[in-house]
Amino acid sequence: MNKIPVAVLAATGSVGQRFVQLLDNHPWFEVVALTGSDRGYGKPYGEVCRWILPGEMPAWARSLPVLASTPEEVQVPLAFSGLPTDVAKEVEPAFARAGTAVCSNASAFRPEPDVPLLIPEVNPEHAHVIPAQQKRLGWSGFIATNPNCTSTGMTVALKALKDAFGLRRVFAVSMQALSGAGYPGVASMDIIDNVIPYIGGEEDKVETEPLKMLGTQDGTRIHNADFVISAHTNRVAVSDGHTVCLTVEFERRAGPEEVSAALAGYRVPDLACGLPSTPQPAIMLRSEENRPQPRLDRMTGSGMTTVVGRVRADRLFDARMVVLSHNTIRGAAGGSIYNAELLVKLGYIQGARP
Repeated sequence: MNKIPVAVLAATGSVGQRFVQLLDNHPWFEVVALTGSDRGYGKPYGEVCRWILPGEMPAWARSLPVLASTPEEVQVPLAFSGLPTDVAKEVEPAFARAGTAVCSNASAFRPEPDVPLLIPEVNPEHAHVIPAQQKRLGWSGFIATNPNCTSTGMTVALKALKDAFGLRRVFAVSMQALSGAGYPGVASMDIIDNVIPYIGGEEDKVETEPLKMLGTQDGTRIHNADFVISAHTNRVAVSDGHTVCLTVEFERRAGPEEVSAALAGYRVPDLACGLPSTPQPAIMLRSEENRPQPRLDRMTGSGMTTVVGRVRADRLFDARMVVLSHNTIRGAAGGSIYNAELLVKLGYIQGARP
């Protein structure tokens, strides 16, 4: 099988490093270009990048030169973007105009109705708005995004519940890991012995992005689902793994046993099955009274599985539970890679086939 040549944009940042790590020996994709800031242009990635992840930097990455994030310098059919949102607004459309498929971790284009906001185990069919995006903008490439890292795990859980019981109202309280703030992130004197009850722009993303992902598409645009979400987002002193406490009101009443069965029985849609990054299982239901916990459960399914526990009845709504997902794997780089695998399978990215 000929691998598809890919680039990682903003490869020296924390999300970019996770892309490099997860793409090491990927069966479909081969990294041929890494980009970074102008201070590193032309220098070897191993010299420019301060590696912050567990394990060694892949040997092949060390010698690759750091390039500028421009389609003139980086000509590939597929680019994974770890760019900051303000930079992504300009750079990602330039690549899409040049014919590159951009799988983005940035939030710049998530709200656009013809830009798919993908979680393959939730809404793989939303990829079919890509031709409408290309037609509207005159691009030969396109942009597809993954959601905010907090939205990801809770949306997987909400999909299982929506399918089984319908959704009316959701109340969400997040406890978000430090790695979600990038590197160097939150100052140690701010987070040690502390919880920070504010993350800029985060509550709006958590309240709106699941509605788009759990909505419908008509081939031209995505229409939001019609339930409502209220969210509090907090930064806590955990390295990796976002925890969300969910309280949910259903359209059809259901007790804890039925809710647990719906979560445990949820399966990845056929369109997203059998891909290299398909989570096994999609949802892991924990029965212990004190799980999930980030340190113990974040690497379930190689970091791609959503872990749910403490399912119980609620006195105001119908059910409450705790959801955990790995924010830099499932909620960031791993999610974008899974999206690209789906888009290859559906024919939107040409090259390797499952």
